[in-house]
Amino acid sequence: MPFVTSTEMFKKANEGGYAIGAFNVNNMEIIQGITEAAKEENAPLILQVSAGARKYANHTYLMKLIEAAIIETALPICVHLDHGDTFELCKSCIDGGFTSVMIDGSHYSFEENIKLTKQVVDYAHDKGVVVEGELGRLAGIEDEVNVSNKDSAFTDPDQVEEFVKRTGVDSLAIAIGTSHGAFKFKGEPNLRFDILEEVQKRIPGYPIVLHGASSVIPEFVDMINTHGGNIPGAKGVPEDMLRKAASMSVCKINIDSDLRLAMTATIRKYLAENPSHFDPRQYLSPARAAIKQLVKNKIVNVLGCSGKA
Repeated sequence: MPFVTSTEMFKKANEGGYAIGAFNVNNMEIIQGITEAAKEENAPLILQVSAGARKYANHTYLMKLIEAAIIETALPICVHLDHGDTFELCKSCIDGGFTSVMIDGSHYSFEENIKLTKQVVDYAHDKGVVVEGELGRLAGIEDEVNVSNKDSAFTDPDQVEEFVKRTGVDSLAIAIGTSHGAFKFKGEPNLRFDILEEVQKRIPGYPIVLHGASSVIPEFVDMINTHGGNIPGAKGVPEDMLRKAASMSVCKINIDSDLRLAMTATIRKYLAENPSHFDPRQYLSPARAAIKQLVKNKIVNVLGCSGKA
C-alpha cells in the first residue's frame, strides 16, 4: 500500500465525529511503537516529521522506516510535514514523497500568510499533495517553534472563511488555547470552544487541526522527576477536552510531547534500575512499548478512531 493523503481520512472523521492522531516521529522505535498500536486498533494514522526531526534522522532514513511500517501493518498512512516555515522546505518534502505538508505562515501578516500559503498550495496540488495552513499563533517551544505568551494569539473566526477561500488550503490549524511543549498552562487548562464553534459555523464540514495537544501525562512526568529529571509544574490538555474537540470539527490532533515524555521517562527508569546495562536494545525496548501503550490509549479514549482505518 502506498502513502495516502489525509483527504479521505478527514472526510470520514468529520462524518463520524472522531479525529485522526498525527504523531511526530524521530527514530525507528517511535515509528514502531506508534504503528504497532495503530495496527492493533485498526486506526488511520498520520506520521508527521518536523524540520528538526528531518535534520536529525535524515529524510531518506525516515521515509524508508515509514515504508517499512506500511509493509508490516498494511495501514493507510499519511506522511506529513509539521510546521514547514518556508516554501522551499515544503517543496523539498513534496518532491521527496510526503503526501501532506503544513505551511505555517502564522507569524506573518494576514495578507503575507495568504500569499505564502497559496504558493505552497499551488505547487502541492499540482503534485497531488494536500496542505495544512495556520491562523492564530500557539505559545510554547517545540523544535523550531518558539512563541512567547505575549506573541501568541487566538484565531479570529472572522478571517477563516476568507483565508480558506483565497488559499485553497485543505485543512486549517487554529489557536484556541493549546500550546507547544510540556509547559502548557500556569493555571487550570481552558480551551476556547466558543472560537471552535464559531469557526465551525463559518466553514461547516471543513477539517480543523489542533496543535500542541499533548496531555503531559503525570505518570511520565513523575517518572522523569523521580529519576533525576526536573520538569516542575508541567500540565497538559485534559483528554476529555480533546475528545470534545474531536467530536466537533477537529479532524487532526497533533501529539509530540507525550511521546517524548513517555520515551524519556521509561529510559530514565530502566537505567536507574539497571545501572550496569549498556545495550541500547535493553532500554529502547521498554521505551517502544510505552509509546505503543500511550498511542493505543489516545486512539481509543481521546481520538475515537479505533476501527476506522
